[in-house]
Amino acid sequence: MLKLIQSGAPLSFRQRLMLTAQLSWPAIMAQLSSILMQYIDAAMVGRLGADDSAAVGLVSTSLWLFWGLCSAAMVGFSVQVAHRIGAADYSGARNVLRKGITSAICFGAMMAVVGIAIAEPLPEWLGGDEIVNGKASLYFLVFVAALPVLTLNYLGSAVLRASGNMKIAGGLNVLMCVLDVVFNFFLIFPTGNLSLLGMDVTVPRAGLGVLGAALGTVGAEMVTASLVMWWTCRKRRELALWGGRAVKEPNGWRLFIPTGSVLRNALKVSAPMTLEHGVICGAQIMVTVIVAPLGIMAIAANAFAVTAEALCYMPGYGIGDAATTLVGQSYGARRKDLARQFGYLTVGLGMVVMTVMGVVLWICAPWVMELLSPVRDIQALGTSALRIEAWAEPMFAASIVAYGVMVGVGDTVVPAAMNFSSIWLVRLPIAAFLAPTMGLEGVWLAMCIELCFRGAIFLCRLFSGTWLNHGL
Repeated sequence: MLKLIQSGAPLSFRQRLMLTAQLSWPAIMAQLSSILMQYIDAAMVGRLGADDSAAVGLVSTSLWLFWGLCSAAMVGFSVQVAHRIGAADYSGARNVLRKGITSAICFGAMMAVVGIAIAEPLPEWLGGDEIVNGKASLYFLVFVAALPVLTLNYLGSAVLRASGNMKIAGGLNVLMCVLDVVFNFFLIFPTGNLSLLGMDVTVPRAGLGVLGAALGTVGAEMVTASLVMWWTCRKRRELALWGGRAVKEPNGWRLFIPTGSVLRNALKVSAPMTLEHGVICGAQIMVTVIVAPLGIMAIAANAFAVTAEALCYMPGYGIGDAATTLVGQSYGARRKDLARQFGYLTVGLGMVVMTVMGVVLWICAPWVMELLSPVRDIQALGTSALRIEAWAEPMFAASIVAYGVMVGVGDTVVPAAMNFSSIWLVRLPIAAFLAPTMGLEGVWLAMCIELCFRGAIFLCRLFSGTWLNHGL
C-alpha cells in the first residue's frame, strides 16, 4: 500500500488504518526489544547489589545523551530518504544513504573522543559516591568507545524504517536482545554450577560484573549494526549500494563524500533535534543531580523505574517511527492532505495504546520492580514512582507521536523548542521544589505534570496544521 502513496491513488480510512498498523507493529516490537534489553541489563546487574545498580544508574542519563545525539544526527538523512522514496527517486535515496554512512562514522568518532575524555571525572561531577564512581566510569567508557559503530546502527535502522521496511529493523532488534542475554550471561557472573536436566554442570563465565554488562550490550549492538548495514546496503532493493540488486552508478567512492545540499537538509532536520536532545538529556542529568542527595537507594530506584516505565512509552515511539515514514512519504509525494490524515490517525492510535499500557504499569508496578531488584527499599520507592507516572501516559503518547509526525515533513525547530522548554521550565523547577520534602515521589510527580503539559501543547500544534508549512 506504500505504492499507493507514491502513485497518488486515494486511500480509504480502512487502508490508512491497515497501513499504520502494518508499519507500527514491527516498529513497536523493535522498541520493546530494546526495552527488554535494558530490563535484562538492569535485572542482571541488580543481582550484584545496590552499589553496582547505583553505578549503572548514575551514568545512564549521560549515556542516553550520547546515544540520543548520535541517533538524532542520523534522522536528517532518513527523512530525506523517505521523501525521495515517496517521490520514487531511488537514485536520490541511495545518494543520501552514501553521504549518511560517511557522516555517521565521522560524527560517531567525534562523540567517542568527547566521551572518552570525560569518562573518568563524570561520576564525580554527577555527585556520585566514591564506592560507585570507579565502576560507573568504566561502564560509561565502554559504551562511548563503541559510538562510531553504534551510530551506523542508528543510521541503517532509521533508513530501513524510512523505506517502509519495519520487519527487518524490528527483527534485528529482537536478535540484539537475544544476543545481549547470552553475552551478559557469560560476562557478568562468575563461573558456577547450573542444574540442567537434573545434572549439575559447571559453566565457565568471566565474572566481570558491571564491566561485563557493558561489554555484553556493546557486543550485541555491534553484531546488530553489521547486519543492519549489510541488509540496508545489499538486500534492500531501493537502497542497495552493492551486490546483485545494486544499480551501477559512476564515480564510485566519490559518491560517499557529503555534499552541500544533502548536509544542509540533514542539518535542517537534525540540528534542532540534536540540540533538543542534548538540552533534554542535560535536564535528565540535572534530575540525577537532584536525586543523588536522596541516597544510593533513591538513585538505584530512580534508574530502575526509568527503565521500567520505558515499557509503556516505547510502543509510542514505535508508532512515532511509523508516523515519520507515512507522513514523510506522503509529503515527498506532495500529498499534504494525506500527511495530515496520517498525523491525526497515528497520534490517536498512540494515545489509545499508551493509555492501556499505563493501566498495565499501574497494576504491575510491584512485580516489575521485584523483577529488576531484590532490594525491598528499592522496590518500594520504584513502585511509588511508577504509579505516579502511569497517569501521564496518554498525554506523553500525544507528544511522542506528534513529534514523529512533524519530523516526517522535516519540521523540527519548533517541536524541539517545545520539548526542551517544557522539561526545563516545568519539570526541573517543580522537581527541585518537591524533592526535599517528598523525596523521589516528588521528582516523579514533577515529571507527570510536565508530560501532561507537553502533550497538550503538541496536540495544539498538530491540530493547527502549521507544521505542514515548515517542512523541507
